[in-house]
Amino acid sequence: MAKDTGVAGHAAGDILARLRGGQPLVHSITNYVAMSFTANALLALGASPVMAHAREEVEEMVSLAEALVLNIGTLSRDWIESMLIAANMAARHGTPVVLDPVGSGATSLRTQTAKRIAGSGWVSLVRGNASEILSLGSTLGRGKGVDAAHSVQEAEETARILAAELQTVLAITGPQDYITDGRRWVWVENGHPLMGRITGTGCAASAVCAAFMAMERDTLKAAAAALAFFGLAGERAGEAALAPGSFQYALLDALYSITANDLAAKARINGPDLF
Repeated sequence: MAKDTGVAGHAAGDILARLRGGQPLVHSITNYVAMSFTANALLALGASPVMAHAREEVEEMVSLAEALVLNIGTLSRDWIESMLIAANMAARHGTPVVLDPVGSGATSLRTQTAKRIAGSGWVSLVRGNASEILSLGSTLGRGKGVDAAHSVQEAEETARILAAELQTVLAITGPQDYITDGRRWVWVENGHPLMGRITGTGCAASAVCAAFMAMERDTLKAAAAALAFFGLAGERAGEAALAPGSFQYALLDALYSITANDLAAKARINGPDLF
């Protein structure tokens, strides 16, 4: 499966360099638990975060943004309506949309909302753990809260089928990340075990994907580059920290300090569809 990842690494580094130069505005309708960490991750990366949830302003805010994140971690009926309004406006502007189906499969409200947004035709990328992704396509995706009850490998085949049906890109994150558009697919092998020990890393990963997608319209390419970058930041943080508290701060520092050349050299992106 593996090929020479040098080309993919250099492509990822190029996107990061363009991102740092462009400082894209990323609009996140995201959850209370991860809101601050997600904003700080975007700032550390070099993007500009904005988080507006009110129905009365989401259309105007989306019209200013270069990417949109919809995160269902702390749902309410008003937020669902705001997400649908925002996604529709983004589609009209050609703005990439990332759906993070947090906890889909755990409750009917989350699952129905995730399926409704994913099936709208407005979403460019769905990023979630294996159980969340499985829940979008079948009853197999029963999760345990926001944690995965399935492995990435268990969701691989379903993800390819579902990506083709939804005409979007799916990214399943875990110890290894799998990204597919139903036809092409790649694995990203960067990361660190402590990334699963602090809340908000998945939410931040979705926002980082959105920032990369603002600079690169090939969604599979952008998502793979973003997840390699975020995973590399986890590796760097793991070298500096031994426990979750210090790891969180070290992760933000790594998002800030990793250069385009670092990413080009250290990205581990494998598969038959390297770019």
